[in-house]
Amino acid sequence: MSELLRLGRLYFVLLAIFAVGRWLLGTFGVPYEKAHQVFSIVILTLLSAIYYGAFCRAWLGFRVMRAVWIGALFGLSSQIVILLATVASYLLGLDTYFNNPTALQAEVKLPFGEAVGLRLSGLIGNTFFTGIAGALGWSFGGLLPREKPPLA
Repeated sequence: MSELLRLGRLYFVLLAIFAVGRWLLGTFGVPYEKAHQVFSIVILTLLSAIYYGAFCRAWLGFRVMRAVWIGALFGLSSQIVILLATVASYLLGLDTYFNNPTALQAEVKLPFGEAVGLRLSGLIGNTFFTGIAGALGWSFGGLLPREKPPLA
């Protein structure tokens, strides 16, 4: 696990940047419909699981289950960040992209308990799906050269 955490350092830095960026967009009043895609944590996580799976297969010799584990780790981490940001948004009484009705797939602002319940289901589902994305990336890793590219 510590090796996966070490390998994922770049992802974790990007996750922090995206979470702060998403938080700031909402708190500065940028309409959700105009900018929600700018710092999409779900897209960041999905793409990261894919390319980490590919590169780790080609250059570190990962087997498919290790690619699944790194993808799942990224999915779990991102969903924990989303859950905590949602809880903080409600507790602080702020309108952010994390408690926006559209982000929670609702027509109106949800009560705290319902929002947390939705985020907890995302914690399970998205962790599973990013594990699959890691395996998909691993399969793409066969397209990469087996040796590390030379430094320029």
